[in-house]
Amino acid sequence: MGRQNEVKDRVYLAASFYFPRPGPQNTERTLAIAARRRQELGIKQAVVASTSGRTGVLAMEYLKDMRVVVVTHSSGYLRPDYQEFDPENRRKIEALGGHILTCQHAFGGVGRAVRKKLGTYQVDEIMAFTLRVFGEGVKVAVEIALMAADAGLIQTTEPCLSIGGTGKGADSALILKPSNSQTFFDLKVMEVLAKPRLD
Repeated sequence: MGRQNEVKDRVYLAASFYFPRPGPQNTERTLAIAARRRQELGIKQAVVASTSGRTGVLAMEYLKDMRVVVVTHSSGYLRPDYQEFDPENRRKIEALGGHILTCQHAFGGVGRAVRKKLGTYQVDEIMAFTLRVFGEGVKVAVEIALMAADAGLIQTTEPCLSIGGTGKGADSALILKPSNSQTFFDLKVMEVLAKPRLD
C-alpha cells in the first residue's frame, strides 16, 4: 500500500523545467528530462519532431526500450518536392528500431493553401497560433501527436511522451493523452516537463 501511494504522489510532484530561451541548445537537456520522467511513469510510446533527423537520432539514444516515432516536415514544406530529412539519419533511426512519419501537418495542410491563395486563415492555423501562446515547441508537440495517432503509429489509449522544438532541435516535452485529429478536443496535456520561458 505504501509503495502505491509513493508512486501516486510522484505523479503529482513532477516539476516543469523552464529554459531561459528557446532553441536547439536545449535538445539534450530536454531529452534527458523526458527520459527520466518516462521511466518514473513507465510510459511506452514517444513522438519526436525532427527536421533533418539529428534530433531523431539523439532521441533514439535517450529513449531506449520505447516505441519512438520520429515525425518529419512534410515533403515540399521548404520547397516543391524537397524532403529535409537526411537519408543517413533515417537509416540510423530505423536501424535502432524507430519509426519515421512523413505526412501532412495537422495544423497546416490544405488550410495553409487557402491562406496562401486567398489571404484568409483557416481553423487549423488559428489553432496553431493559439497553441503558440505556450511556445512553438509545445504547439509542435501537440501537432505531432495528432499526426502519429492518425497514422496509427501510437495508441490513443495510452499516455505518450511528445517532444517538439522551436526551429531546430528540441526544447519542449509533454506527457499527453493522444487523440486523432478528428477528435482533437479529446487530447489532454497531462504534464509539461520542459519548455522555454517566454518573455
